[in-house]
Amino acid sequence: MLRKTKNFLQANKINYKKEHVNPLIVPEKVYVLKFGKGHLNNRFIVEHTYTWTGRIKINKISLRLHGQKSPHEFHNETELLRYLKSHLKFYAQTSRN
Repeated sequence: MLRKTKNFLQANKINYKKEHVNPLIVPEKVYVLKFGKGHLNNRFIVEHTYTWTGRIKINKISLRLHGQKSPHEFHNETELLRYLKSHLKFYAQTSRN
């Protein structure tokens, strides 16, 4: 999941750590990918379900940056990558501090 985003982070030498969280109350599964240059203080939160054929259907991608009040929300990975590419210098500067 988020293969293009992981490749983007690796190409720009940004560390990341992934984990799956299965909440008990909601039917959606949650995938968390923490990233950052120094500390892993930024994260993607992907809420997804499975279709009847077993394919993954992404419902929402939230991008939470360190110290941010409300997350940026995206409907697919393409929108997320477009946002990351346009703000790459900003992420690199904030993660060094």
